[in-house]
Amino acid sequence: MSLDTSSNNGTSKPERKHYDRTKSDDLQISRTDMNMLIMNYLVTEGFKEAALKFQQEAGLQEPALCSSLDERIMIREAVQGGRIPEAISMVNALHPELLDNDRYLYFHLQQLQLLELIRAGRAEEALAFASATLAEAGANDRIALTELERSLALLAFPDPHTSPFADLLLPSHSQKIASELNAAILKMENQEYTNPKLCSLLRMILWSQSELDKHNVKYPKMTDLANATIEQPK
Repeated sequence: MSLDTSSNNGTSKPERKHYDRTKSDDLQISRTDMNMLIMNYLVTEGFKEAALKFQQEAGLQEPALCSSLDERIMIREAVQGGRIPEAISMVNALHPELLDNDRYLYFHLQQLQLLELIRAGRAEEALAFASATLAEAGANDRIALTELERSLALLAFPDPHTSPFADLLLPSHSQKIASELNAAILKMENQEYTNPKLCSLLRMILWSQSELDKHNVKYPKMTDLANATIEQPK
């Protein structure tokens, strides 16, 4: 899509271009390309068993599994299972300098540990842990302070799961931190891709739509990435 200009009494005026959906429907996407994107996601995110099973079902070559894959799987399972001290111990054994060099990532792991205490209803322990472990990070970083305040605000509600900050207790939050940690490990190992290519494509869609919106271009906008919901221009 582009913006053409036409002359009218010596002035240039942008002309709206409308997207023809039938043209994109004719474009062919290789099934092999789709399968490789899925395989890249599974391997990069550390889903070893799923990657090997998908490889067999899709008839792909056996995926190149990096040496730390088994460790990354165990670390991800520990993070998503709420066993944060165990996850930190495994990270330190695998790459001792990683969390020392990435203090914000370390803060996020400690924040998860705080959330586990809150989830278990151990309010006094949660406050003591926040004071001893997270207060310094909050004092030195405004973003960390905001995240810490949101976490502690859960204590003000009889049922944290019904509070405005309940998203912090959802599995999706720990999954996000687990993926953040996974990417940091891959970066330490100088892997070519630290994030799945599929995620990069989705970010490109969002960026492209943002640029089109800035230029007031009418186009079918994907309003829901998960369901590929497209809203036609009005």
